[in-house]
Amino acid sequence: MKRLLVALLVLIGVENVMAQDPQFSQYYQAPLYLNPGFAGITPQQRLVVNHRVQWPNLPQAFSTYAASYDIFVEELRSGFGFLATTDKMGSAGWRTTTFNGLYSFKVKLTEKIVFSPGLSFGYGINGLDRNKLTLGDGLEFEGQSLDPDLNKLGNQSYFDFGSGFIFYSRNIWLGAAFHHMNQPNLSVLNDVSRLPMKTSIHGGAKLALYKGPRTIARMSYLTPSFIYRTQGKTFSQLDVGINYHIDPVSVGIWYRGKPFQQTVINSVTQDAMVFSLGMYLKNLSVGYSYDFTVSELQTASGGAHEISLIYEFVAKPLNRSVKRKYRLIPCPSFNSKEGFWN
Repeated sequence: MKRLLVALLVLIGVENVMAQDPQFSQYYQAPLYLNPGFAGITPQQRLVVNHRVQWPNLPQAFSTYAASYDIFVEELRSGFGFLATTDKMGSAGWRTTTFNGLYSFKVKLTEKIVFSPGLSFGYGINGLDRNKLTLGDGLEFEGQSLDPDLNKLGNQSYFDFGSGFIFYSRNIWLGAAFHHMNQPNLSVLNDVSRLPMKTSIHGGAKLALYKGPRTIARMSYLTPSFIYRTQGKTFSQLDVGINYHIDPVSVGIWYRGKPFQQTVINSVTQDAMVFSLGMYLKNLSVGYSYDFTVSELQTASGGAHEISLIYEFVAKPLNRSVKRKYRLIPCPSFNSKEGFWN
């Protein structure tokens, strides 16, 4: 019974931890995870895969995967997307898996500015691997626990809803996203443990370093950007940094933390410095980043490694007679591929 009580207390603590979403340092390389308004924001079909390992030096590091697909249908002036994520932590195999369908609508406010509101509808499931738990004394058969209290633990499934929007032009963008607006229940203890709504405000710009001929101006530029996230009453975070591009390569440096907040007990005010490297090929973009921890964990945690892959391929129009004015909608981009879009 003592072991059971300890396990339940640990589970309650884990549920509090899991009341915050996993995150990606390369947040613009995970566009549908960041904001549903990004669905269909390129003129091509797009496949994105992201993988993040956080604190690899600690036992059972956090591991997060995300995969998405989206397309812009110009006849409908709409973007459609699908996003799947899975996140695993701890020796008990706590895993959260979600599936989201996304929709956005493109409105040309002017010849240079576009408004893209979006919606996200999701289904999720989370819980522990019972095979990795032993709650009783001697109640095992072939390595499996026979403790009846183990049956009290289970997986929790839930529906999720979110929204977001982006204002953007070829060289500047600003948006906000609101995830978990229905605050779903994640408890695996037949109790109530709500996932708080997460709000993300983000923006950026693309600054050419040379004002000469267009083909030369596209060779060297800066993309400063930021994202501020808050979730529940206890979590808030600012990421701010800049990428320097010499096509087809980019390098970047970012800061993550709470630079304007005084130290509070159990609150990390200085989290990490993030270093990134990107390579932009014809249809494929590859990104790698490393989080150098500057909080109390320092280098003992091993920081975090993250890889992103984005593959784009041309989408043919459903109806060739449709006017092509919406093909002129610009797209905020971290690269300078040839074409009307960038």
